[in-house]
Amino acid sequence: MGTVKTFDDLLVWQKSIELTKLIYKITSKFPHEEKFALADQLKRASISVPSNIAEGYGRRTAVDYRRFLSISLGSVYEIQTQLRIGLELNFISADLYDDARELSKEIGVMIYAIIKKIS
Repeated sequence: MGTVKTFDDLLVWQKSIELTKLIYKITSKFPHEEKFALADQLKRASISVPSNIAEGYGRRTAVDYRRFLSISLGSVYEIQTQLRIGLELNFISADLYDDARELSKEIGVMIYAIIKKIS
């Protein structure tokens, strides 16, 4: 898989960890009644991104890697949707929304590029 030695050498994995940390920061400000609803969904989706990148990388076949990257990409889109819902419900400030949205878009582009490269 190129010059990358382990999954945690991948810039996209590193950025997805940053996104997960940002999502945890964002959801910590959600109303208490949302802790096990939208907040939980956002956290699960954010954890899914680096987890599936790592799992796919560890499978060591292009077919499996693509499949897990596709799952990661789906989770990125899920995060973007849930962030928008949080924004529209006034659970997320515009600044934090913009930061998370931009980072998620960057990660999505990176994942898509890897998928195309190994296809």
